[in-house]
Amino acid sequence: MATHITSDCINCGACEPECPNEAISEGDEIYVIDPELCTECVGFYDHEACQAVCPVECCIPDPNRREDEKALLDRALKLHPDDAELKQRIAADSFPSRFRK
Repeated sequence: MATHITSDCINCGACEPECPNEAISEGDEIYVIDPELCTECVGFYDHEACQAVCPVECCIPDPNRREDEKALLDRALKLHPDDAELKQRIAADSFPSRFRK
């Protein structure tokens, strides 16, 4: 499932630079996450980076967009086709993921 930002967002921008996929951008009133770019940081971190830095805890999983680890890894590879390190971690089955905590 993609992460989304709730209306509790205070528009601080702390989340935007943390996203490895550049899925977060400033919306009209709050920051937003493009679900087609969100991998929940699977392949990059063992946690959702935006959630970790959000001071009001408004970056939460979207219950309407459930996705498994494989789907998120496939998206990460599609978004980062030239990332040899990511490919190597995935091939070795040694990538960080919130699913593996």
